Amino acid sequence: MARIVMKFGGTSMAGTERIRRVANIVRKQQAAGHEVAVVVSAMAGETDRLVNFCREANALYDPAEYDVVVSSGEQVTSGLLALTLQSMGCKARSWLGWQLPVHTIEAHAKARIESIEADELIASMQSGEIAVIPGFQGISDHGRITTLGRGGSDTSAVAVAAAVKADRCDIYTDVDGVYTTDPRIVAKARKQTAVTYEEMLELASVGAKVLQTRSVGLAMKEGVRVQVLSSFIGDDAIPADELPGTMIVSDEEMDQLVEKGEMERQLVTGIAHDKNEAKIILTRVPDKPGAVAHIFGPLAEASINVDMIIQNVGRDKGETDVTFTVPQADLTRAQALLEDRRSEIGFNRIITDSKVAKISVVGVGMKSHAGVAATMFKALSDRGINIQAISTSEIKVSVMIDEDETELAVRVLHTAYGLDAQDEAA
Repeated sequence: MARIVMKFGGTSMAGTERIRRVANIVRKQQAAGHEVAVVVSAMAGETDRLVNFCREANALYDPAEYDVVVSSGEQVTSGLLALTLQSMGCKARSWLGWQLPVHTIEAHAKARIESIEADELIASMQSGEIAVIPGFQGISDHGRITTLGRGGSDTSAVAVAAAVKADRCDIYTDVDGVYTTDPRIVAKARKQTAVTYEEMLELASVGAKVLQTRSVGLAMKEGVRVQVLSSFIGDDAIPADELPGTMIVSDEEMDQLVEKGEMERQLVTGIAHDKNEAKIILTRVPDKPGAVAHIFGPLAEASINVDMIIQNVGRDKGETDVTFTVPQADLTRAQALLEDRRSEIGFNRIITDSKVAKISVVGVGMKSHAGVAATMFKALSDRGINIQAISTSEIKVSVMIDEDETELAVRVLHTAYGLDAQDEAA
């Protein structure tokens, strides 16, 4: 039988009834003979409530004490799940971040896991005990509680799976897998049997909300097989071992699935969208060496991530316009920082636009097939959708468009790449 790490998010843990449903799913996995560890998030909305308490207590709060407060949400759900499992006759206990321990770098509110001491945890699992672990938290070298940043429970689950050498890490969410695009926008979106780490990393980074980016990167680095599936399933649902969700796997395993005929290799895996982008244009920037360094150096020092960048054709007076995007939440800060550096950078005006969206086409098939970008540009052009900026990677093409055209662009591209699910009658 297998050693499995299961992770349940905030919506899955939101209240006693849902925790009981989760406990039932976990109990079935152990009853099938598997060794099981469970990583849990705080109840939906609980972390926001705790963050607000910190702000009310002290607007300039100490990050170390902030971590003490916000990490308590996961402590509550881990204890409640262990209690519920015990009520079902299961042997279960909670393991807090400092009890394993989960060692992190001391960067409060955005810590990174360095190592997990898993010997006692493995021994407990081998004895038939279900381990319930609060996600999102660890302990610093100085013995202080740390948190991993929002969405960190996915990363916790993958790290635990790597530490115990699990056969699989099942991440239960409010969706039942990874789709070719958001099924709320495209009714014919298809659930994927499997996607590669690389594809999932790109999808997560460009707006797909299924998995947290850092968790995918860690899974890829450690070779952890991840499965995405829904916790909102009935008691008569297919067991997780029969793979009802989407597997996140290596290129090698993907090739094996294709060879076995379990899935087809696709040119494009998915279409993602992100409305949390903002555009900044700096006009009449001096067109000379070092000019753009004066723009992007200060933004990098302020930890403001810059995505798409366009430097327009130079003007007659040795000037150029520079266009780039930043996260919408950082727009005001970026604008203020650039205004402070106006004389150093030498630009004339700042023009901003927060009503933009990024649309991305992702697929490993792009490595060996030409024309993916051309298909994207033609499909958007045919529907009169203007492209404001473009960025690419080896397996991704992203464009910036007007926010109001987001849903139309996603539907058009989903059809253009042949991703629409076929009607049952067809």
